[in-house]
Amino acid sequence: MTTGSVIDIHAHVFPDAVAQKAADSIGTFYGMNARHSGTVSELTGEYDRAGINRGCIHSVAVTPHYIPAINRFIAETVRQYSGRFTGFAAIHPGAEDIPGLIDETKAMGLKGFKIHPDMQRFALDSPEAMDMFSLLEGQMPVMIHTGDRRFEYSNPKRMKRVLDTFPRLTCICAHLGGWSEWEDAWKTLAGYENVYVDTSSSLYAFTPEKGREMIRHYSRERVLFGTDYPMWTPGEELDRFRKLQLSDDEAERILYRNAADLLQIT
Repeated sequence: MTTGSVIDIHAHVFPDAVAQKAADSIGTFYGMNARHSGTVSELTGEYDRAGINRGCIHSVAVTPHYIPAINRFIAETVRQYSGRFTGFAAIHPGAEDIPGLIDETKAMGLKGFKIHPDMQRFALDSPEAMDMFSLLEGQMPVMIHTGDRRFEYSNPKRMKRVLDTFPRLTCICAHLGGWSEWEDAWKTLAGYENVYVDTSSSLYAFTPEKGREMIRHYSRERVLFGTDYPMWTPGEELDRFRKLQLSDDEAERILYRNAADLLQIT
């Protein structure tokens, strides 16, 4: 990739037959309307229109039962759209064989894991979650939905306990570290060397000036651009990001270089 390239670190996709239902379910969970259907073909069209080169795709296993089907779908999508996507595997602390799942994920060519404690109904610092993180430490990055003032599962203080316990666990704390709890998030999580945050489902909540301030609470090397498709339109999210008027170096790092370095994308 060249200067001007963009990587979307945070996109959800689903098989065509269930995509609209899944997108509607996510929208219902957040009390918002999902802008799109969640199909891969629609996402690639949105990327083409927006000038986004690559997306990191994933889905949430609400129960361990769904893990195999989700991961096969993500891996097949990555293969089918060679060079367009990087895949993250679904995982759940209730999975029977997490070491085996880690090995399988690597063999499938996936580059990280995705969890959503609020949807999966487990606390980030619960014993079963901590056991899972002990196995993931030193492995691939974990994309973690963090923050929701309606629940206690994923708040920044629970995330901090995980980070303090597992300093070699590389985490991407989505939604600027704490959706709807953004102030608590940066005060709690900024400064951790093993933490990245993404911009997904966050910039809509701020003026450009406030969004710039929120991003700068974190190191410029630790922020990643994300759209949270199908909840939001990728091109509109990119426009929101550009209105922040960050420096050229900050923008290039956040839009491309940080994700490329983290996931070894060439």
